[in-house]
Amino acid sequence: MSSLATEFIDRVRSVVGHQSEPIGLHVPEIGELEKKYINECLDSTFVSTVGAFVPMLEERMRDITGARHAVAVSNGTVGLQVAMFLAGVEAGDEVIIPTLSFIATANAVAHCGAHVYFIDSEAESMGMSADALRAALSSFTRSGSSLVNPATGRRVAAIVPMHTLGHPVDIAAIMAVANEFGVPVVEDAAESLGSFVGDKHTGTFGLTSMISFNGNKIVTTGGGGVILTNDDELGKRAKHLTTTAKLAHKWEFEHDHIAWNYRMPNLNAALGMAQLDKYPRYLEQKRRLAAKYAAAFEGVSGMSFVPEPAGTSSNYWLCAVRLDEPDLALRDEIMGAAHEAGLLVRPMWNLLHKQRMYAEAGRGDVSVATDLHASLICIPSTPALAEAV
Repeated sequence: MSSLATEFIDRVRSVVGHQSEPIGLHVPEIGELEKKYINECLDSTFVSTVGAFVPMLEERMRDITGARHAVAVSNGTVGLQVAMFLAGVEAGDEVIIPTLSFIATANAVAHCGAHVYFIDSEAESMGMSADALRAALSSFTRSGSSLVNPATGRRVAAIVPMHTLGHPVDIAAIMAVANEFGVPVVEDAAESLGSFVGDKHTGTFGLTSMISFNGNKIVTTGGGGVILTNDDELGKRAKHLTTTAKLAHKWEFEHDHIAWNYRMPNLNAALGMAQLDKYPRYLEQKRRLAAKYAAAFEGVSGMSFVPEPAGTSSNYWLCAVRLDEPDLALRDEIMGAAHEAGLLVRPMWNLLHKQRMYAEAGRGDVSVATDLHASLICIPSTPALAEAV
C-alpha cells in the first residue's frame, strides 16, 4: 500500500472513527418518525397517488427552495425529462450537458427524443464551465429565432448544468451566457437540496429544474423527485402532465394530452415528510462533517479536501478529496485500499461521452472533466458521521 493510500485512510478514520461494520457512502437514517408517518399513510388506505402527504411534501419543498411551484414525481430521471419537455425540448433537438454527470442527465435528454452535446466542467465547482458553454454556443449558427448546430442541423433547445456533489455550479455565469444566446436553462439539481448561491436555492435560477429524493440523497422518499419552476403556467402543466392529464370530474375519465403517470405515491411522500422534518439537522450535520474533513486533510501532501465554491453554501451531499495530480491508477489504488479498510468510497461517474450509448454524440473539449474524473474520490458522507468522533 502506498504512503498516500495509508495517509488517506488515516485522515478519513480520524473523522469517522473505527467501526466494526463497513462505513457506507451515504446511508439514510430511518427511525420512529418515518415509521409513524408511514403507518399514518397505511391507516388512511391512501397509499398510491392520492393522499395528504404528497401536497404536504410539495408545500414544504416550496418553503425550503423558495420556488413558486414544486411538483412531486416518482423519480429524478422522469422529473428531469418533464422539466426539459416543459422548457420546450422536442424530438430531434440538441441539449447541452456536462460530460461529468450521472447517466440520468443524458438519459433524460434521450427520453425526450433529443440528442446530447457534451461540454467541459470547471475545476472549482466541478460543474458545467461557462467558458466551455460560450465556446460551444459561439460555434453554432442562428436560423431565425433558433440556434442550430451546423454539424448536425439540430436546434439547440436547452442547457442543463448539474450541481455536482451538491456544490452549486457557477449558475450566474451560465445564465448570463444562456440569456445572451437565447437558450433556456434546465437545472439538474438532483444532488443539491439545501445548497444556495447567496440566499437563492439551487434549482430556482433556470426555467425549470429537478431535485432527487433517491435513497442516497440528503432527504429520501425511497425513490422520487420534485420538479421546480417559478413560471405559473409551467407549474400547472407540470402537475397536469405528470398526473395523466386527467380533467377534473367526479367520475369521468377524460384526458386532454398524451401525458405520463409519473406521480409520487403517497406512501413515498410520507417517508419524505419525516425526512424533511429532519432536514435542518441533516444539513447542519453534513456541513459540520465537511468542516471536520477539511481540517483533517489540511496540509496533506498529494491531496486536498474539495471545498464549496466561493459565494455559495453547499449541502456537501458527497464530500470529496482531490488528488493534486490526475492519476487513475493512484486513484484506484487508494479506493481499493480504502474498501479493504471498510471505507466504502467511490469515484466520480464515468464520463458520459465514453458511455457506449453516447460515444458518437457531439462534444467540445473535455480536458478538465477528464482530469476531475481521474483525481476525485468521494468519501463517507452520512450526516450522522458528524457525531462519530
